[in-house]
Amino acid sequence: MLVLSSPSGAGKSTIARSLLENDKELSLSVSVTTRKRRGSEIDGVHYRFLSDVEFERLRDTDALLEWAEVHGNFYGTPREAVEKNMADGRDMLFDIDWQGAVQLQEKMAADVVSVFILPPSLAELKSRLHRRAEDSQEVIEMRLENSRAEMEHWRDYDYVVINDDLDRAYSAVRSIVLAERLRRDRRPGLFDFVSGLLDEKLP
Repeated sequence: MLVLSSPSGAGKSTIARSLLENDKELSLSVSVTTRKRRGSEIDGVHYRFLSDVEFERLRDTDALLEWAEVHGNFYGTPREAVEKNMADGRDMLFDIDWQGAVQLQEKMAADVVSVFILPPSLAELKSRLHRRAEDSQEVIEMRLENSRAEMEHWRDYDYVVINDDLDRAYSAVRSIVLAERLRRDRRPGLFDFVSGLLDEKLP
């Protein structure tokens, strides 16, 4: 379970998109949200957009692995799709905030690898949010104000990547994924392989 978090505009969604395009073993956990859909977003691809009542029903029936209120909207991870994909042996990518990351780490610590993406500066973060041109000035100011509190949680993550260059930041996260897949405790077939290796009779 690869968790990517960052303040808005730091680049986690762009990095997540590149990972999914280049890694066929990785599936995106599509979050549900009560936020209004942006013009560039497709329902069911980027998020599933729900009413407050629909979201509350999922939350209250334990159908969400994690949920949080962010910038005045609710976000959550549907349990069923994640559990099915993981049972099929797929790695899952979560584009979620620190509150959701903490909940996943509490529930499934052994399965979670968490990465926090930092911007090179707050000035650059502000510039990126304006260049994105998908939020009102009021929303941008709120996101910038909240970004300081979000960045306070960088210590809760296994890895921290500073996105001062998108290609370098992507390569760093890709390296983390590859290294974590090689960990002994994530390779159950390795034990049988080594046993066979040790039992092999040389001619």
